[in-house]
Amino acid sequence: MQDLLHSFGISENLLNYVLMPLLIFVARIGDVSINTLRIMFMMNGKKNIVPILGFFEAMIWLLAIGQIFQNVDNPLSYIAYAGGFATGTFVGMTLEEKLAIGRVLVRVITPEPHPELLEFMKDKNYRFTNVGAEGRYGKVNLLFTVMKRDTLPEFISKVKEVDEKAFYTIESVKRVSEDDLNTMEDRSGFRSKFFSKARN
Repeated sequence: MQDLLHSFGISENLLNYVLMPLLIFVARIGDVSINTLRIMFMMNGKKNIVPILGFFEAMIWLLAIGQIFQNVDNPLSYIAYAGGFATGTFVGMTLEEKLAIGRVLVRVITPEPHPELLEFMKDKNYRFTNVGAEGRYGKVNLLFTVMKRDTLPEFISKVKEVDEKAFYTIESVKRVSEDDLNTMEDRSGFRSKFFSKARN
């Protein structure tokens, strides 16, 4: 690559202290971002796309580490490598939040039942289980539901509206047993959402 860039009349100093560190920085952002998405898809059982992401992740990483070895005496290469890793982590997390792929299990614990919340969930066609339970300070109401991640903000907003002191937990769900709730249904939704985000 150095020979190719030299053929365009790029000076040695510009190449070693600007272009190579920049290339390493961008490559690290790419491979770390892909790694974050790969783990997300793996957790959601999307076996078809995970190997493809893994291939490009490894390829980009080899490109970055190859440039490090060719510029082993250049401290800017190490700074670019570490900076790209940190930035790639942030970019990957941001992409993961924006795409909101998969489903989550939500548990909501309140001191008493909230019919308004249950009616909201019925209107939205959420599957849920609502049971009585025993807490540290007495009887409580325990609500379980599994939903798509992109509907989570609306649901949590409703929970806080009904009971701002409600205690809730959220966990990722890899698979569910019912066919109409299977996580692989998200495949077409992911494509449209991913490409719409890419265009923006």
